[in-house]
Amino acid sequence: MSSFRPVRHYLPHRAPMLLLDELLAVDDDTCHCRVTVSRAGVLAPFVNADGAVPAWFGLEIMAQAVAVWSGWHQRREGAQDIALGMLLGSRQFTTEVSVFAAGAVLDVRVTLLARDERIGGFDADIHQGAALLAHARLTTCQLATHELTALFERGSG
Repeated sequence: MSSFRPVRHYLPHRAPMLLLDELLAVDDDTCHCRVTVSRAGVLAPFVNADGAVPAWFGLEIMAQAVAVWSGWHQRREGAQDIALGMLLGSRQFTTEVSVFAAGAVLDVRVTLLARDERIGGFDADIHQGAALLAHARLTTCQLATHELTALFERGSG
């Protein structure tokens, strides 16, 4: 069990869109989270008849690990609310499997490559034990409150 607070403390996400079980480690440049593929866990709404999750879910799982990294930094700086971010895109998204199998314990690691006040680039991997299951380079953006308001106002009209 990790010594960190539950991942929902670092994320603006709520069930069923919360796709990580726990935060295991985080520092200035890296974050390590874990999730288990299970009918009883956070991925339960998305498992198929075999209890597996499509590997393309890995992209959002990795993006949420980036969001946990960001949320941890925001909390450390005293933020009461976690600012929303967006996945702008990915490069080199590859998977070695078509699904994450039932019962798989997925270790998700992200490493900061570069960032400014708003845009960040991260290297991300998902492992099961020593086996690399998925990899991507992610680009994310931290949105200002007025940008989010404008985005949602346009979308509802």
